[in-house]
Amino acid sequence: MSKAKLLVVEDDPNLGDILKEYLEMKGYEPTLCRDGEEGWNKFKKDKYDLCLLDIMMPKKDGFTLAKEIKKVQDDLPILFLTAKNQKDDIIEGLKIGADDYLTKPFSMEELLLRVNAILRRTQKSTEVEALKVYNFGDFELHYDEQVLDGPKGKHKLTSKENELLRLLASEMNRLVNRSHALKQIWGDDSYFNARSMDVYLSKIRKILKDDPKVQIITVHGEGFKLIVGES
Repeated sequence: MSKAKLLVVEDDPNLGDILKEYLEMKGYEPTLCRDGEEGWNKFKKDKYDLCLLDIMMPKKDGFTLAKEIKKVQDDLPILFLTAKNQKDDIIEGLKIGADDYLTKPFSMEELLLRVNAILRRTQKSTEVEALKVYNFGDFELHYDEQVLDGPKGKHKLTSKENELLRLLASEMNRLVNRSHALKQIWGDDSYFNARSMDVYLSKIRKILKDDPKVQIITVHGEGFKLIVGES
């Protein structure tokens, strides 16, 4: 099995070197860049499985770089490295489509857990053959393509939207426990991951308005259901 290729963009030379050395030791193939401009140039020349981006960087900040990357390859997962307690940064990153974030300082063990969790979600599993297409109401979710086909056209989904909608569709008309969804898709049920999931649920709900029979209802204190009514 080939090594997963990681694009690491971090302007702190000490942290950058530590990240590169640790990820290599754990069996990954990281490419280290010192600023956003160098990161963009490396991205254009090679194919990566995951990007780790610092936010505050010279020449091009992490948000700008992430937006440029997503325009070219929307399904490429991104993990942001952010200064501690910068909640606005985290929310902005989620809006761009980030898969996860780590607040500095963080342990290398935590970094590895996040990287492994993201790659497990985004890389196709050879162990479990999941359904490829899910139908509910006038919608058809093409999981492998990350596309939701609806009554008003096709919607390209982010990896998180795709995973969340598949979970809901596979449990159609049944309760999906909130903590279970967070742990399965985000890796843990922390406060910020819960906020992230709420952002993605809001985006999905807007799309589902195209079919009045389909809605996601919240069961307070428990979770939510994808409900499909009669025509």
